[in-house]
Amino acid sequence: MKIVVLDGHTLNPSDNPWTPVEAHGEVTTYPATTPAQVVSRCHNAAIVLTNKVPLGADQFDQLPGLELIAVTATGYNVVDIAAAKARGIIVCNVPVYSTQAVAQHVFAMLLSMIHRVQNHHDAIDRGRWQQSGHFSFWLSSITELSGKTFGVIGFGRIGQATAKLAQAFGLDIMIHSRTPKTVPGFESAQWGTLEQLVADCDFISLHCALTESNAEFFNAKLIQSMKPHAILINTARGGLINEYDLADALNRQQIGGACLDVLSTEPPAPDNPLLSAPHCLLTPHIAWTAIEARRRLMQITADNIKAYLNGSPINVVTID
Repeated sequence: MKIVVLDGHTLNPSDNPWTPVEAHGEVTTYPATTPAQVVSRCHNAAIVLTNKVPLGADQFDQLPGLELIAVTATGYNVVDIAAAKARGIIVCNVPVYSTQAVAQHVFAMLLSMIHRVQNHHDAIDRGRWQQSGHFSFWLSSITELSGKTFGVIGFGRIGQATAKLAQAFGLDIMIHSRTPKTVPGFESAQWGTLEQLVADCDFISLHCALTESNAEFFNAKLIQSMKPHAILINTARGGLINEYDLADALNRQQIGGACLDVLSTEPPAPDNPLLSAPHCLLTPHIAWTAIEARRRLMQITADNIKAYLNGSPINVVTID
């Protein structure tokens, strides 16, 4: 069974071997693949793995031997599901693998912003503490989390895991979701409309999927209702935020700050306004990349392949 990995560097830059996948066939791995290279590289492949390389009808028509597309991610928008189904190609994904890693990253960013740990270390390197004459030296006020309100927009697995960590810090929880639900452990949490949450919370964390209906929903109108010290956190999808509106608010010091692991285009264009906005902490889409999460992703991908070969495919992506 010939298996081709189109963009293997994403999952395994060097620390996460393809051994679980290699147990199921002859594996050829490419670090990255352009759309123009897909057909030639997947020639005679029965199984193709992709993370971000688009696959659609044009490629499928030139790959008659293709049977299974294993998406090494939860999101599967890079694959034309309807075109695959019409040609009898099964598509599977990995629904759950990075829940704890993403929740952890939310607080890594938030704590970094409010404590300015690296800034204080750098100040010591420059001799500022040594020259201050004080036993305790700080660059700006530091805020306690306890007693403040943490808003979660989207209350799936990652939203719940993030809210659980927020509770451990003594934060009050407020939730907004399209489908309110009763979740054990969150009996004291407050549910609210989107407008209520944005206006009432000190910290707002996005955990909803990106759809056509909610693209750039976090725009100037919502930002205007945020508290002046409030911080927006996004580890979901960059397209949820109108980046020009957010940059404008940050430039005018309208809100306390933003912690963003995702942007609308990745890598960002040099003129993305958030790259130069003040009080904007950026990380390069790494919330999901903990080694444990990537190993989990690798094993589940291998399990998807094994299940398909055994005639009982799992984690199959379906459309109505």
